[in-house]
Amino acid sequence: MNTACEYDKLKDSTKELLEHVSTATLHTALFKRGLRNTYIQGVSRINTAKLKMVGQAFTLRYIPAREDVDTVAAFKDPRHPQRLAVETVPAGMILVSDCRQDASAASAGSILLTRLQVRECGGFVSDAGIRDSDDAAAMALPIFCAKPSAPTNLTKHHGVDIQVPIGCGGVAVNPGDVLVGDGDGVIVIPLEIADEIAAEAIKMEQFESYVLTKVRAGSRVIGLYPPNDEALEEYNRLSQ
Repeated sequence: MNTACEYDKLKDSTKELLEHVSTATLHTALFKRGLRNTYIQGVSRINTAKLKMVGQAFTLRYIPAREDVDTVAAFKDPRHPQRLAVETVPAGMILVSDCRQDASAASAGSILLTRLQVRECGGFVSDAGIRDSDDAAAMALPIFCAKPSAPTNLTKHHGVDIQVPIGCGGVAVNPGDVLVGDGDGVIVIPLEIADEIAAEAIKMEQFESYVLTKVRAGSRVIGLYPPNDEALEEYNRLSQ
């Protein structure tokens, strides 16, 4: 089992920028770079509070469960990948579970999620379900999953490895990739372009703030979004 992985660390300055931009803006910025498949499908935030999630991926991979090995006794093994992931994910990193988009069973419950919160994990993302969803919704840990799901993960999911490339919600996630989550869902940003994407997204959000002000005042969208020369000249003048 791979428990160590080499990757660069997300810059604090880049993280701060990403905390102020939406996943919608980030998706467009990535799309401009030719990256289309960056939005984790079928996953949404379950927290009652409007928590923002920004951090690097710590990955956990599952395969389909098998009755002869996936019994309750399996959790007694200290090397069980799910338990090991919960106890080794570094503070600030986001535990991302690849459950093959099968939400008919959970990938975590309130006890493991609470442990992640105590260990200052940056968030939890899974394309399966979670148990104890009422309790989880009240947590300060950002939690993104497919839906509430009472069955234990052992009924459908067999943990096999951590810190390897995975697929979550149809998106490739490598250890160390940057994840941003908000009310629209979760975006995956390749770490090597995170600085550039964050800077681009901030500029986009500043321009869209100008557009919203104009639209609220009665302006038409045509010629404004995207901007014609006149609108761009006005924006540049106002933003100086």
